[in-house]
Amino acid sequence: MRGAVMYAPGDVRVEDRDVPVIVEPTDAVIRVAAACICGSDLWPYRGIEQLNGATPMGHEYVGVVEQVGSEVTTIKAGDFVVGSFFASDNTCEICRAGYQTHCVNRQPVGANGAQSELLRVPLADGTLVATPGQPDANLVPSLLAASDVLGTGWFAAVAAETGPGKTVAVVGDGAVGLLGVLAAHQLGAERIIAMSRHADRQKLALEFGATDIVEERGNAGVAKIKELTHGLGAHSVIEAVGTQESMMQAIRSTRPGGHVGYVGVAHDVSLPGKELFFSGVHLHGGPAPVRRFLPELIDLIWRRAIDPGKVFDLTLPLEDAAEGYRAMDQRTAIKVLLQP
Repeated sequence: MRGAVMYAPGDVRVEDRDVPVIVEPTDAVIRVAAACICGSDLWPYRGIEQLNGATPMGHEYVGVVEQVGSEVTTIKAGDFVVGSFFASDNTCEICRAGYQTHCVNRQPVGANGAQSELLRVPLADGTLVATPGQPDANLVPSLLAASDVLGTGWFAAVAAETGPGKTVAVVGDGAVGLLGVLAAHQLGAERIIAMSRHADRQKLALEFGATDIVEERGNAGVAKIKELTHGLGAHSVIEAVGTQESMMQAIRSTRPGGHVGYVGVAHDVSLPGKELFFSGVHLHGGPAPVRRFLPELIDLIWRRAIDPGKVFDLTLPLEDAAEGYRAMDQRTAIKVLLQP
C-alpha cells in the first residue's frame, strides 16, 4: 500500500507501507477514495511542530468500506463513508453532549495516515457515517470537505452563535475560514465580513455568501470591523488561523456580549487576562466535533444545497503529495485534494 510519510520539515515522501488490518472488533478498513492536505499539516512541514520520527500523514478522508470488525453494526462492506479526524464511540456522555472530539475513548485517526490507499478507522460505528448511496464523482470533493474543514468551519460558526440578524467577521481565508463563511450564510447571518488579502480567496468567499471584504489585518483590521459596525464590533467572529495576532484580532473585533468561535490550532497564543475580563466577549472553540454535524452536512451536500468542494483548487495523484504540500506552503493552492 502507498502512503504519504513526513520525515522532516519539507520532506514528504510517498512510499510502501503495511496494509492495514482489523485490530479491534470495533475497527473498519476503508479504501480511500479521496484524501487531502490540511492547513494543520503545514505546522510540522514548516518545522513549527516537532515530528517524532517518520510520521504517516493525513486525517481527512472518504472512501468505501472493505472490512469491518465483528462488533461493527452501523456500516458494512461496500458503503461509501465519511469520517472525522478523531475516532469516537459516539455513545459516552461527552459524545452525547455533542463533543465527540473529547470522547472518553477518542483516538486520532491521523495516527494511521489517511493520505494513503487504505485506512484503518478505529471505533467505526461512532466515527464513520455512510452516504445514502454511492456518490457521483462530482460530490466526492464536497463530502471530503465535510470530514474536517467544512465541519470545523461549521462548528466555528455555531460556537460564535451565528444566526439571523447577526454580523459575522471571519479571521482567516484558508479552507476553514472560507467554509466558516459558507456556514454563517447557511445559518442565516445577515452580514458576513471576510478578512482576506488574496483575490482568489476573496472571490470564493463572496461565492460562499460574504457581503464584505476587509483586507486590513491586526489593529487596522479591527478598526475596519468597528467602522463597518458603527463602532460596536461584530456579533460573531470566527477565528480560523491559530496565531497570537489572529486571536487578538478576533477578540478585539467582537462587540461586548458577542461570541468568538476559535478553531485555528493555537500556537503560542496567550490571552491578556485584564483585557479579556473587560471585553465582555464569549470564547468557545477547540478541535471541532465534526461527527456531531456529519449527518446534516452529508444531507446538505447530497441534496446539492451546498458545494464546499470548491475549496479544492488543486487535485493531484497521491504519488505527488510532496508537490501538494509545497503548493499549500507557498499559498499557490487553497487546499489540495489527493487521489490514491
